[in-house]
Amino acid sequence: MATAATAVAGPAPSTIVVAKDFMFAPASLTVRAGSTVTWTNSDDEPHSVVGEAGLFRSGALDTGESFSFRFDRPGTYRYTCSIHPRMVGTIVVD
Repeated sequence: MATAATAVAGPAPSTIVVAKDFMFAPASLTVRAGSTVTWTNSDDEPHSVVGEAGLFRSGALDTGESFSFRFDRPGTYRYTCSIHPRMVGTIVVD
């Protein structure tokens, strides 16, 4: 007698990047396709998260505020803080 197997999908992975001391930590991150990355501002100054080619844009985040984006396609995604352009980071999606 054959039995049917059912795959149960769990929640999509989630990862946090912190904006603190005018840096993103970690500055480089590798995640699986389908993962959600959340950036949280832990600094006393506002920051933003802006992806290359406008793929995602948070707007200004005050202390304690967060922004999330789900990465569905493999690739390398660079981002910056539009308020402090020297703040840069990279998300690599496998």
